[in-house]
Amino acid sequence: MKDNFSAQASSYAQFRPVYPQGLYDHLLDLVKEKNTAWDCGCGNGQVASVLSAHFDEVIATDISSGQIQHARQKPNINYRLMPAENTDIKTSSVDLITVAQAIHWFNFEEFYNEARRVGKSESIIAAWAYKLPELNTPIDKVIQNLYSDILGSQYWDPERKFIEENYQTIPFPFEEILLPEFRIETSWTLENLLGYLNSWSAVQHFIGKKNINPVGQLEAEFRTAWGTEKICKVSFPVYTRIGKVNT
Repeated sequence: MKDNFSAQASSYAQFRPVYPQGLYDHLLDLVKEKNTAWDCGCGNGQVASVLSAHFDEVIATDISSGQIQHARQKPNINYRLMPAENTDIKTSSVDLITVAQAIHWFNFEEFYNEARRVGKSESIIAAWAYKLPELNTPIDKVIQNLYSDILGSQYWDPERKFIEENYQTIPFPFEEILLPEFRIETSWTLENLLGYLNSWSAVQHFIGKKNINPVGQLEAEFRTAWGTEKICKVSFPVYTRIGKVNT
């Protein structure tokens, strides 16, 4: 697994969007017991923090020490610096396994073997991802220019294709459960948008190679496209793969 997010961990924690409550509600309805949840690739602890209100214990793992240092703290969240494919979690101890915007970085076969090892009978595994933000046509065009033309395949890791393909092409060897479609709906200032774009791994790759920030180069275009409104509504489509472990 690649660590693409330690360098910008603070901006990641500040600017990444919040997942919809409806997604959590559906997952919680599927879980029979709520003793232990495992949030893999936990990042800034956004998911772990929500789960901590419903489970006795939440184990949150990531390979990025920077992300864990900026993660949200709760008494029953146990952060551990370790890869999702090889953990010290007890066998048959987990009721819910979540992977938000991260499973595409994993070694699928090794992670699924680990999920089967730690998951209880009929525990739930849930992976989800969101695509590009949608605001309005002028802003979306500038975002698409940054995403496809400036960064493109040269700076996006090849694993990004799984998000572009709505997670439908990742292997998922579990009894699948279909959930309704979800969207992240929020409101941002232009500074929120620019902060979010700066948290992209491809932007950091670009800066590392050229010592130039591509988001900064486009800031004038973003301001023109943004117009006079201070706040703009933002929507992200969310795609899920949900299944039962060890049925």
